[in-house]
Amino acid sequence: MVKVSTAEFKKGMHIIYRDEPWQIAELEFVNPGKGSAFYRTKLRNVGSGRLVDFTFKSGESVEQYDVYSKDLQYLYRDGDILYFMDPDNYNQIQMNASVVGDQVDFMKDGESYQVLLHDDQGIGLKMPKRVVLTVEYTEEAARGNTVANVLKPAQLDNGVTVMVPAFVKTGDKIAVNPETREYMERAND
Repeated sequence: MVKVSTAEFKKGMHIIYRDEPWQIAELEFVNPGKGSAFYRTKLRNVGSGRLVDFTFKSGESVEQYDVYSKDLQYLYRDGDILYFMDPDNYNQIQMNASVVGDQVDFMKDGESYQVLLHDDQGIGLKMPKRVVLTVEYTEEAARGNTVANVLKPAQLDNGVTVMVPAFVKTGDKIAVNPETREYMERAND
């Protein structure tokens, strides 16, 4: 494996720390007036998603964890396992749903997603910033309430409930941010 110095650290980089793969979630260079400089990091465990704080001395080196991304088609979910297919060779790749977290609720069968891989093992997923869904049910807005910034719950076709403006009706297509689970806009897609 390739060794990288702390000077080469970047947010999102994957490294080996304590014999496990981690992703650098946050990175801060600190140069105190007294003493040597260091890098304060938050590391996310690739397998469990757990966050830990760790400080690296400036100039220290660690092994880089080779990760590449590929567009794969999401097939289905079976319990805690997500199944993807490589459209180039039709190989199936499995990934634990806990790696994706709550955003798994916004995944659609048959859609393509950018999957992070290491040795053909799924270790992460880049969700789109905007997902278009249909409102299955929401209450009608009270007369006169459509002008103010009034929010109401709406049940979407994926089973998730989000807060939407009063003018949104049952059957409307809306864009939702899967990371924050917030309404973004009406969609024409």
